[in-house]
Amino acid sequence: MISQRQLFLQHVGQTSDFPLQLEIERADGIYMYDNKGKSYIDLISGVSVSNVGHLHPEVVKAVKDQVEKYMHLMVYGEYIQTPQVEFAKKLTSLLPENLNSVYFVNSGSEAIEGALKLAKRYTGRSEIISFKNAYHGSTHGALSVMGNEEFKNSFRPLLPDVNFLNFNSYEDLNLITEKTACVLVEPVQGEAGIRLPKDNYLTKLRERCSAVGALLIFDEIQTGFGRTGNLFAFKEYNIVPDIMTIAKGMGGGMPIGAFVSSNRIMSRFKTNPILGHITTFGGHPVSCAAACASLDVLINEKIIDDVKSKGDLFRKYLNHPEIKEIRGIGLFMAVELRDFNQVKKVIDIAINKGLVMDWFLFHDSAFRIAPPLIITKDQIKQACDILNESIEESVK
Repeated sequence: MISQRQLFLQHVGQTSDFPLQLEIERADGIYMYDNKGKSYIDLISGVSVSNVGHLHPEVVKAVKDQVEKYMHLMVYGEYIQTPQVEFAKKLTSLLPENLNSVYFVNSGSEAIEGALKLAKRYTGRSEIISFKNAYHGSTHGALSVMGNEEFKNSFRPLLPDVNFLNFNSYEDLNLITEKTACVLVEPVQGEAGIRLPKDNYLTKLRERCSAVGALLIFDEIQTGFGRTGNLFAFKEYNIVPDIMTIAKGMGGGMPIGAFVSSNRIMSRFKTNPILGHITTFGGHPVSCAAACASLDVLINEKIIDDVKSKGDLFRKYLNHPEIKEIRGIGLFMAVELRDFNQVKKVIDIAINKGLVMDWFLFHDSAFRIAPPLIITKDQIKQACDILNESIEESVK
């Protein structure tokens, strides 16, 4: 009889010749369980998705309750759907006044696409500025603003009039001009290996955008919903963007994304042309119900309050001499080793020991730590013991 593994390789589109091929049958909290019952500590969270843990009971309840009422009804924006309205109201109540309008989509890439369109429509300008080593998704527009040539060259031509700055370069800010529609930035660069802004860089970026009339877009797709120790990373740096993109940790494990702006800016999609941005499944009621429940869990259980201290515990317990550096903020960290070969060995050894992690797209000499935010102090200690053991074995 043909195995699930064989069927996976034959019929599910592959993106590399070496997928992990873990056959997960269930997940709960910070753990995943394979088809043989082996447990794995999840230090990836589906790449910053499962912030409230796998299968959180409040999220599951919200999904079940909504499924019994209705699922898809009509393309986005035509019907008043309670899960969308309640979640948008709850989310915007936690945001600055100018971020009061939410456009729901299905994913982070779609949020980026919508945000770029909105910026060009609002400003009437064409130039888009992004950053080297930035990652914003893999759809065509999102790929155009990716700051890594190796991942995009095979798909050219891409969007025209896209330029790139060096992150944390004050001199490069002069390249933002009156021709610039928007500047798209991750407040903390993720796939570059967790690179934080330095010396009030984001403040200067905000000031430059305001001076020339360019919209500032914060990509909070990985950093949002508590990952950095605040609901959103812009709160860490006291900077308010004109548009914010969100997804990943938003849905408690369900697929959903959004771009958020002001009613004044968002209203440009109403005319010239009418229906300036359209999506069929964006803001799916089941996903919105899950997202609303997940946000409630984060806030009501005060999960975000402990994120930074939990990050400090990882720094305390990860003490192997082979570690060159630990960068990051909250539970969004990169652990630097010698090179990719060592990182690959450590990841493989750790998986055998029951712990899952990965590396970064644009920085392969470090591995990622981004566990569910509900991870406990004891679980952090256990995870770090496995990681220290794995690093030790990698050098033998």
